[in-house]
Amino acid sequence: MADRRHTERKGFSLGALAAGVGAAVGLRRALRPRFSFKDKTVIITGGSRGLGLVMARMLLKEGARVAICGRDTESLQRAHADLDRIGGHILSLRCDVRDQVQVDAMVGAVHEQWGAVDVLINNAGVIMVGPLESMTLEDFEEAVDVHLWGPLYTTLAVVPAMKARGEGRIVNVSSMGGKLSIPHLVPYSASKFALVGLSDGLRTELAQDGIRVTTACPSLIRTGSPRNANFKGDHEKEYAWFHVSNSMVGVSMSAERVARKVIEACRRGDAEALVGMPAKLGAVGRALAPNLTAAVLDAINRLLPQDSTPERYKGSESETPLTRSWLTEMSRRAAERNNENEVSLH
Repeated sequence: MADRRHTERKGFSLGALAAGVGAAVGLRRALRPRFSFKDKTVIITGGSRGLGLVMARMLLKEGARVAICGRDTESLQRAHADLDRIGGHILSLRCDVRDQVQVDAMVGAVHEQWGAVDVLINNAGVIMVGPLESMTLEDFEEAVDVHLWGPLYTTLAVVPAMKARGEGRIVNVSSMGGKLSIPHLVPYSASKFALVGLSDGLRTELAQDGIRVTTACPSLIRTGSPRNANFKGDHEKEYAWFHVSNSMVGVSMSAERVARKVIEACRRGDAEALVGMPAKLGAVGRALAPNLTAAVLDAINRLLPQDSTPERYKGSESETPLTRSWLTEMSRRAAERNNENEVSLH
């Protein structure tokens, strides 16, 4: 009986402690001054299309000065015209984030135009879909260059001025693939895992300087991006499963909804934003039931095409009647809205 009372008291104490910690965190959030993007200078890498373009629209409407960058000049011009309709302060700059010299020049141009950067959103990304046997070292290197070195270069370029002011915001857009490695996306997932590690470390070390770093890990997003993704192996079948999945309600989320959640996480200064139920389930499943999660992913992998052909094709080169059907209509509409229909380098 005494042991039972002791166990009950211990359980009550742990519950009370957890409740107290939760209340303290909630109170701290409530009392924290609300961060405003008005008159703030924001850089969005990969901002010429997709999620980056959607976030640029939203931040312009909040009164931010928004600089977008991308690798493709024509895509940037179309994005600038799109944002110009909203009005406000806009810069569109050609920059390959894999090149530190170009990154430093891009950030320098923003400094010259508007002064120091208040918010950096590392959103640039590349996707290569196909079985491991079809991948080359160059595919892994490209993914790491864009998803790890790119965010590191931009961060190193903006942090000194943020430290001098004692404040700043950095958002690193990773993916559910940075929490759970998805079959046929190994270069993508490996590099996104690396970005999560970088982001976690930056958050810890920069907090003392008033710089809040947020790691965003969204589920599949309906941006219309499959047309610009790269596919190997049986590229038509690879494109078909990827494009259809990208269009399914419940599996994917609208770019607008994801953008709102990422911006709000940045505004609050959250450490991490797992956006969408698949991302949350994937992260929890991998942490709490790794063997079961591995078995599920193994079963999924066995259902995917296994052709190891190394040639690379764009999604736009891999269309079939299935990918033009009603099953992908939502993704195709998103492509029209988000500057994805013209194939670009990005």
